[in-house]
Amino acid sequence: MTASIDDNHIDAIFCELKDRLIVSCQAQADEPLRDTHVMGRMAYAAKVGGAAAIRAESVDDIREIKKTTGLPIIGLIKRDYDDSDIYITPTMREVDELIETPCEIIALDMTKRERPHGEDAASLVAHVHEAGRLVLADISTYDEGVAAEALGADAVSTTLAGYTPYSTQQDEPDVSLVGQLAAALKVPVFAEGRISSDANAQRMMAVGAWAVIIGSAITRPQLITKKFAEAVARGVKCTSGGDK
Repeated sequence: MTASIDDNHIDAIFCELKDRLIVSCQAQADEPLRDTHVMGRMAYAAKVGGAAAIRAESVDDIREIKKTTGLPIIGLIKRDYDDSDIYITPTMREVDELIETPCEIIALDMTKRERPHGEDAASLVAHVHEAGRLVLADISTYDEGVAAEALGADAVSTTLAGYTPYSTQQDEPDVSLVGQLAAALKVPVFAEGRISSDANAQRMMAVGAWAVIIGSAITRPQLITKKFAEAVARGVKCTSGGDK
């Protein structure tokens, strides 16, 4: 960690998030809610519901959400590059764009995959710290979490567990991974990924998660609607079958 990062500053921010819910308010270009104003209102609704912070994507959304909520923000930019599968704040270009926003924490993909243009995670972490911001490492495996801490990440999140080809593939959230990381790391471990119920969230806290980050189950109504529509359809089939 560079000298420009004050330990008291880190403690103060993470203290606000301890044992709390963080809501991810994101909508991609092809999604129904893709509008900066809408994301601001979604984030405000999350705040009213008790969210302690917001995870947000894009410069415009981050600025709008900060203005609307005043909550701490985990900022990221998703951008595809031809020479890498990494797309969450992949290069120094995205880091520089985020530094111009009011986000307190910058999320970086810190999986073991090759970064675009041969850039390295250590340089990105150092640059974020020089700007007085904190780094949340998005990882997919235990080894990546350990490596991220060693490279100076201020916290680790299981955001990408199951989303890299070599990580454990499962429909449920990876409670085991969160528990292993929480037991091994000194930095906070955030539980994220496929957390779709209050029971899932409680299990994450029980194994040592610092906080829980939830996105789709709260802020993507098209997916929430699809889940219930499919459940209703299954119920109709079940009832029809029973009448025969």
